[in-house]
Order: sequence, then C-alpha cells, then structure tokens
Amino acid sequence: MLRFLSLLGGRGVTLLFAGVFLGLALPDMAALLRPLLAPSVVLLLFFSLLRIEWLSVRSHLGRPLLTAGLVGWMLLASPILAWMLLTQLPLPGSLSTAIILMAAAPPILGSTAIALLLGLDGALPLVVGLLSTFLAPLTIPPLVFWLLNLELDVGAWELMLRLVGIIVPALLGAVAARRFAGADWLRQNSSSIDGCIVLTMLIFAVAIMDGVTATLIERPAVVLLWLFASFVANPALQVITILCFWSLGRRLAFTAGLMAGNCNMGLMLAALPADADFDVILYFAVAQIPMYMLPAMTKPLYRRLLAPA
Repeated sequence: MLRFLSLLGGRGVTLLFAGVFLGLALPDMAALLRPLLAPSVVLLLFFSLLRIEWLSVRSHLGRPLLTAGLVGWMLLASPILAWMLLTQLPLPGSLSTAIILMAAAPPILGSTAIALLLGLDGALPLVVGLLSTFLAPLTIPPLVFWLLNLELDVGAWELMLRLVGIIVPALLGAVAARRFAGADWLRQNSSSIDGCIVLTMLIFAVAIMDGVTATLIERPAVVLLWLFASFVANPALQVITILCFWSLGRRLAFTAGLMAGNCNMGLMLAALPADADFDVILYFAVAQIPMYMLPAMTKPLYRRLLAPA
C-alpha cells in the first residue's frame, strides 16, 4: 500500500491534471463522490500538516510583517484590484461577480499540498492560508457588499464556526499522528503522504465536477466562456502577485502567487444566498479546472526558474 501511495505521490501533478477530466467524463462518479467534498477538505489539510516541517511554520510566524502583508494582499488587495480591472471590461455581470468573489476568498487550504508537489514552500501557504481563512468571515461580507452590493446568506460567526469544523479536526488529528508516528517515520514516508494528498485531491476534483457535464451539454458556449475566463483569471492573479513580491525572493514570490490564484471558492459557495445566480456557482465549479491543470503545466517552468535559487 505504501508503495502504491509513493507511486501516486511521484506523479501527483500529472494525476491531478487528469482528475478534472475524469469528473467530466464520468458524471455518475462525480455525483457519487459529491458527499465526500467536505471530508476531503479536512483530510487534505490533515495530510498537509503531516507533510510539512513544523519548524518552517515557526520561522514564518516569526516574520509578522511579511505574513500580515500576504494576508492583506489575499483578502483585500486582490479583490479590489480585480474589481478595478473587471469594471473596465465588457463582461457578463455574473462572470465579473464570480471572479471578484473568487479573488475575495482566502487561499485554498490545499495550496500547501500543491506547493509541496511543485517544490515550493509548503509552510508559507499553511500559515497564510489558515490566518486568511480565520479572518475571511470578517473581511468578505463587508467587502462583497461594498464592491458588489451583495448581501451574503451567512453571518461572520456562523462562517467562522464552519471553518473551525474543518481546521480543528485536521489539526488535532495531525498532532496526534505526528506524536504517534514520530518525525523520523514521517520523513522517511514523505512520498507516501504525498500519495495520500494526491488521492484526496483526486476525490475532490471528481466530486466538484458534479453537474458541470450536464451544463456543458445544455449551454456549451457559457461553460466554454467561463472556462476561458478562469484560465485567464487564475494565472493573472498569480503573475501580478509574483511581480509584487519578487523583491523578497523568487521562491517566496512563486509561493505567494500560487496562493493568490488558487482561492477557496467552496467557502464563498457556502456564504452565498440560496437564490444566488447559478452562473456564479457554475464559475466556482469550472474554475477548479485550471487549479488542477496549471500545476502540471507549470511544473517544468518552476523547476527551471527555481534551479539557480
């Protein structure tokens, strides 16, 4: 079993590339795995906490100005910048709204796992991601109302409790597992843990595609436009962030860019009102495709640009 997981871990980004197509090609499987969406988020954070070196987390916590700057960029600067740019473009209103909501969301907690698979800093996305996720209930509702005049369906405390329900079980489980297994065993089996991360992300990738195939058949032009927009918005946020943080070192800049482009749209989905525009929800599902495909497409570029560092 460990050998199989190690094999998965060694081909992580390639398998993630194929995962979204699996969900589109097998809609019945996507529907079957849909109930596993929430548990997979908890498991992904749990395995990421096992995989990283916690001393690296402490080192980032010891740089409060950098951490605060990154959190502020993710939660405030990114959505305001997206709003300023998108209001100048002749895009459908629902598409502009969806992209701004995406930019307002904190980084996905799985960005730690993606960073590890790409050879980037795995601890930085964990620190910034957790802080951003806890602060998001305080920033998202007023920011979304100010930029979009949109009232969310969930209060800050309720949203906070939902996040606690994801983070606390993963954190407690990781602490217990690290104490039981020991740091040496975890280090020796890091590739197997990477395999667990890949397997969990595959489950999420297939499950999130539930309903997208049917919409693609019914409204292909809309889905293709949304898909094209997601392949522009994700790397655009990454490139802008990389340029802004380039002076702090290329590895840190690339890690920050990865976080900025891969946002927790599941959190936004939970906060939207019951009568929310379906096309906004459709974008949240379609935007998962570049999140899973871009790591495989950019991994050779990361290797080349990070090699001299």
